[in-house]
Amino acid sequence: MSGENRVGIVLVSHSGPVAQSVAELARDLAAGGATAPVAAAGGIPEGGLGTSAELIAEAARSVDSGAGVVLLADLGSAVLTVKTLLAEGDELPDGSRLVDAPFLEGAVAAVVTASAGGDAAAVEAAASEAYAYRKV
Repeated sequence: MSGENRVGIVLVSHSGPVAQSVAELARDLAAGGATAPVAAAGGIPEGGLGTSAELIAEAARSVDSGAGVVLLADLGSAVLTVKTLLAEGDELPDGSRLVDAPFLEGAVAAVVTASAGGDAAAVEAAASEAYAYRKV
């Protein structure tokens, strides 16, 4: 499967540096072949903390190849902003979905699964299953 046909991943955080760092880590851990497209949508356009519908929509369009776009969000208003964009229906690419998953572990699972060629449902399942990862 070519990189052009993979599910895209958007990481939505209140912090630009957090979103960028999680995207970089997920890409690095999924390395070993073609990596699914990943975009960070953190902070606000002027910089600083917050969430931006404009940045989220732009990020989603940048990773869309027609195979679906999975969005993971860190907290509160990031989740609400994605939900609002999905409800409006015209800002995000068709096949976009918000996934309930832990931000870091879910991002890694999503990117690894999408990079291996998983469809949107498989990417969502992998990210959501990250809630079950036990550390002790």
